Amino acid sequence: MVGVALPKAWHWRCASSGCGCRRAAGPETIAFHLHRQRGAAPSVATIWRVLSRRGFVIPQPHKRPRSSWRRFTAELPNECWQADITHWQLIDHRGLENEVEILNIIDDHSRLLVGTTVRTVFKAGDIVADLHTAMARYGRPERLLTDNGAVFTGHFRGHGWVALERELVALGIAQSHAKPYHPQTCGKVERLHQTLKNWLAHQPAAATVADLQAQLDTFADYYNHHRPHRGIGRRTPNTAWQARPHAIPTRQGIQISEHFRVRKDRVDRDGKLTLRHASRLHHIGIGRRWAGTRVLMLIRDRNIRIITEDTGQLVRQLVLDPSRDYQPQPKK
Repeated sequence: MVGVALPKAWHWRCASSGCGCRRAAGPETIAFHLHRQRGAAPSVATIWRVLSRRGFVIPQPHKRPRSSWRRFTAELPNECWQADITHWQLIDHRGLENEVEILNIIDDHSRLLVGTTVRTVFKAGDIVADLHTAMARYGRPERLLTDNGAVFTGHFRGHGWVALERELVALGIAQSHAKPYHPQTCGKVERLHQTLKNWLAHQPAAATVADLQAQLDTFADYYNHHRPHRGIGRRTPNTAWQARPHAIPTRQGIQISEHFRVRKDRVDRDGKLTLRHASRLHHIGIGRRWAGTRVLMLIRDRNIRIITEDTGQLVRQLVLDPSRDYQPQPKK
């Protein structure tokens, strides 16, 4: 055996990310970190036997052998993203629990976690906003794979398109869905949920949405840049994502410039919104019937689309006239 002492438990202090928290790991991950930190490590089989003797490995004879799995993996980064929502419990100082939702978006090829966001409840506009945040950093995917949740599609409920479906068509991004009651189709993001929850279980309980979001940001950095992933040859997701050319949408959509931004607002009592463009404030007429409505403004240079935050209904679409302070409603 290589002369390296194993950790006393299958958790260790995370020195690489600098956060000092404890990580859960299996024998292959422990071997990877021992070799990287100390230059040598026992074999994976030896580590597995030690963990088993100490009670850290739970037998799971009901699981299918890996040789029977049929895997699908996108050939290129950004060829396919998977998105899904899972749930977590906040625990305040009184010990009271409050359930929140976490949206995870993962790149199918590299397993890169391109977005992880927590909200009390995700609404239609939230999904669109978080997708744009991910695209601003990593580019547009060629395709988005989701389950059949109401915020992802209205197809199976006869409600027409939801906000996400409209936005994907506008951006030229293809959309596909898992078969009903078949979560294996979105297996990579489902597996990410499990990894994330195992990690969160070893962190101090978050009391607020802001606290949990800070933990998610820390996890994303650790997962993307420090954690070796067995499914991609023990590389980190960021390494795998950078290693190959990135796919781009092949469908016709709107052109997105570097000046694209997303803004949340509420229509005032006079039926107007305000927007600053090129250091000048402009007022946009919406109509008094929309007074008090929370909206999402999707802004591409001077091209603006305004949709409701809860349902994604299109309220107004316009090209901003920079010479006018007030942008009146179009005449019918």
